[in-house]
Amino acid sequence: MIKNTEVLDTNKIYMTRDRYIDLIRPFIGKNIVKVITGQRRVGKSYLMLEIIDVIKNNNKKANIIYINKESYEFDKIKNYHDLIKYITPLKKIGMNYLFIDEVQEIENFEKAIRSFFSSKKFDIFLTGSNSQMLSSDIAGKLSGRFIEFRVHPLSYSEFLKFHKLENDNPSLEKYIKYGGLPYLINLELNDDQVYGYLKGVYDTVILKDVVKRYAIRNINFLNRLIEYLSDNLGSIVSAKKISDFLKSQNINLSPNTVLNYLSSITGSYFINKTQRIDIVGKKIFEIGEKYYFEDLGLKHVVSNFKQTDINKILENLVYSKLIELGYVVYVGQLGKTEVDFVGEHSGKRVYVQVTYLLSSQKVRAREFGNLLSIKDNYPKFVVSMDSMASGNTDGIKHLSISDFLLLKSF
Repeated sequence: MIKNTEVLDTNKIYMTRDRYIDLIRPFIGKNIVKVITGQRRVGKSYLMLEIIDVIKNNNKKANIIYINKESYEFDKIKNYHDLIKYITPLKKIGMNYLFIDEVQEIENFEKAIRSFFSSKKFDIFLTGSNSQMLSSDIAGKLSGRFIEFRVHPLSYSEFLKFHKLENDNPSLEKYIKYGGLPYLINLELNDDQVYGYLKGVYDTVILKDVVKRYAIRNINFLNRLIEYLSDNLGSIVSAKKISDFLKSQNINLSPNTVLNYLSSITGSYFINKTQRIDIVGKKIFEIGEKYYFEDLGLKHVVSNFKQTDINKILENLVYSKLIELGYVVYVGQLGKTEVDFVGEHSGKRVYVQVTYLLSSQKVRAREFGNLLSIKDNYPKFVVSMDSMASGNTDGIKHLSISDFLLLKSF
């Protein structure tokens, strides 16, 4: 029985995201806390509704307790004492299914969660928009007793499904320009509506999940730093390099301060850091990394979409696809040669080179040559915008960006 029906609209219509449900379903009813993480507005709340439907389909009398900290109805729950006080009278004999959306908004929430977990009377599902919640809050109190599910914006295939589009160049252009936040299904896909909405999302992420969570003081610098990362998308950067650039703009901040600000941005899942790896020695380099945006639509809020940035944008798309398929992604280093992406998953690898067009034999030789120099048998791809991209050169597959984005595995 759902006790807080006034804030849980169980009749909401939503598009299902089966790949996440398939990952979470085996853990429903298991004695482990399910933590769903990701940037705000990527669909974590609706995923919770999907999970609730799965539970109710199996047990119509299931006692569901739902708290959404983005809803004003739950403003009174400010700390773990308030949380315990709210939930205790809702508890029933048998299993109780507890869902808390944006749990990091509750001070010391982990103390209450540990208590609920220890009672073995709750199946617990949490969402959060900040990685510090995992690294310090949950991990410290529930070490080994939780599992994380990272949710991302819509993949290209999901975008086509949500917006009822065919896989063609106009659809790909919309995906590139507007990104994959699920709420866009409620808007016309034009600049005025989409970017008006995305600007509000940007402000919420920055103010709530970066400034407030990390007690950021210099908001102007924070925005300048994000602009810098947008302008240098796919380029190797370092805290010192950023600090030196800022000095040239009469902004004096130490590399350590830059590092702290970078950590706060990546901690909100807004931008992702990708380290470099030595392909042969597998050593991970500590200095010099690349940054990619979680959602391209939000990237274009920071700096307007420009056709001249297409190479960087394609890299961001490929990076996101590799993450979608469960890969840990690195920038590859082979001597003085760089490979755009090395993906590692379950002891296996995939290598990807990204370019706008294979416009000449020189470009073709460079992109394929970088991969040919890697002496192993793992899958290798060159991805471009060429409309006739296809074929296999010495085991290296050439795919169009749209075909690559629709792959289900390698």
